[in-house]
Amino acid sequence: MAKKVVKKEEKKPQNQGEIQSPRGMQDIYDKKYYQLQGLFEKAQEIAVYYGFDPIKTPHLEDVRVFEKSLGVGTDALEKEMYTLKTKGGDQLALRPEGTASVMRAYLENGMRNLPQPVSLYYNGSFFRHDKPQRGRYREFNQFGLEIIGTEKSIADALIIQTFVKIIEEAGCPNIIVDINSIGDKESRVAYLKTLTAFYRKNINQLPAIDRERLKTNPLRILDSKDPKTIELNIEAPDSISHLSPSSKKHFKEVLEYLDEAGIVYRINKCLVRGLDYYNHTVFEIIESSDNPETNGLALGGGGRYDGLAKMLGSKKEIPAVGAALGMDRIIESSWCKDLSPRIMGDIKFYLIQLGFEAKMKTLPILEILRKAKLPVYQSISKDKLAGQLAQAEKMDVPYVIIFGQREAIDGTVIIRNMKNRSQDTVKISELLTYIKKLK
Repeated sequence: MAKKVVKKEEKKPQNQGEIQSPRGMQDIYDKKYYQLQGLFEKAQEIAVYYGFDPIKTPHLEDVRVFEKSLGVGTDALEKEMYTLKTKGGDQLALRPEGTASVMRAYLENGMRNLPQPVSLYYNGSFFRHDKPQRGRYREFNQFGLEIIGTEKSIADALIIQTFVKIIEEAGCPNIIVDINSIGDKESRVAYLKTLTAFYRKNINQLPAIDRERLKTNPLRILDSKDPKTIELNIEAPDSISHLSPSSKKHFKEVLEYLDEAGIVYRINKCLVRGLDYYNHTVFEIIESSDNPETNGLALGGGGRYDGLAKMLGSKKEIPAVGAALGMDRIIESSWCKDLSPRIMGDIKFYLIQLGFEAKMKTLPILEILRKAKLPVYQSISKDKLAGQLAQAEKMDVPYVIIFGQREAIDGTVIIRNMKNRSQDTVKISELLTYIKKLK
């Protein structure tokens, strides 16, 4: 696992009788305010080009949103969550993360009745009673993406690519994606049995905190920060060897998408992420540099969470994937640019993808359009032409870009005028030149 090296927080000078902000929380003003706002606008711009819509959830949630979702033995639930009881007797919590809140909002507001998947982005403050360090605060800022309502592996890759592009355009020169698969329920049962046996065999090498985790949540030991446990984990069995056939297929496809998009990654067998609702793909986006203080620093991460909806009261599972970026860590990095996002125009294109081969080559096309400031609508969960054309018609989009199996082989796309139904076949290399001629 990549080593995360961070500086200790500098303590504020205390003046007797002077009221100060709580430890680990900060006033953001002047240049830092504009840096944070500029980064959000850049992240928002890229997310919109990739087809995401905004959502804002409350800072306070019913404490059960997190008690049901974060998991036994997780620090976020047991040690770090700020909770309070209202005068009316309600038990509330300051949100420690965004995914559970967004899923609660998805279920409560009937988003299951919208065209699926629902792709959302959000930004704001989150709260954990964690030890303050460089880039880690008790009130911290995150930008998050969630795709809810599809099990397609392209959704995992789309989340990763969007975040990689945000961090690249923020100025980070070297990025690597740490990635792993912890599989589905079937995979997890077999893996936990093997993993538990390994730790019991080596129990004398585990510190007290990890021995306790062995009783409640053995998977958490892989995320241990204790040096002895980190060394032991090098020999621990990996989850990939225990994946079910469907989990193997899903993970293989995600990696193929990343390969096609030219995204650098490495498989990290100890990566499990910090929350219990994850399954299948988990990942972190890491800064790779020569600076020992920042090399290996996680700038963001997330994964797939197909069972979260059921944890929050849904009668059935709803497939979903998401992630969040640590905005504070990015703006405090020496490489972070001063960002000035440009205003975007109306969305004029709907991208239709037909078949696996076409979907595999879709991410590079999205990037071509995004760099040309041409946002698109798309429906990555639909596979049939008629359904996607109907959706484009409903959204009153003037042009449709059709990319199927044949086009993927030929390196072309079909551009259809939705008003007069005329269409042309255009080489991908000439796509931007063609689009510029459209009125």
